[in-house]
Amino acid sequence: MLEMNDEYFMQQALKQAQIAFDEDEVPIGAVIVINNKVVAKGYNQVEKLNDATAHAEIIALTSAFGSMGSKYLPNATLYVTVEPCLMCVGAMYWSKLTRIVYGASDVKSGGLRFFTDEDGLIKPESWPFHPKAELVKGVLENECANLMKTFFKSKR
Repeated sequence: MLEMNDEYFMQQALKQAQIAFDEDEVPIGAVIVINNKVVAKGYNQVEKLNDATAHAEIIALTSAFGSMGSKYLPNATLYVTVEPCLMCVGAMYWSKLTRIVYGASDVKSGGLRFFTDEDGLIKPESWPFHPKAELVKGVLENECANLMKTFFKSKR
């Protein structure tokens, strides 16, 4: 039987990122998991929808709110292939997620740098997520980063 762990669910997010890549979107994918079940998926659709807010996380969150019939997701984990931007960090805060798991860091557009000290650690008084939320970083980091590198290399 397949073990459903952070790597398994990040692979599901990577599948969403590949859809974005194939559609010539920045290849970021996200899935939302409750009780070891994917309840929502999303991938970047900024170009397709001509909407700067159509990030993978926002699309997955909107889908989860609709399917769960709730504006909060207190028992959910969001997996995203790249560190969330500041907008998505805010959406995650308001969603009351239990866990946020991301793959590759994003030094240029990642939102967590606004909450870290000079050592790169998030300051407790600046915790940007729900107070009970857990943050896990670096899951399948190389796979997530390589998809981004491949995409941007093809643009140059």
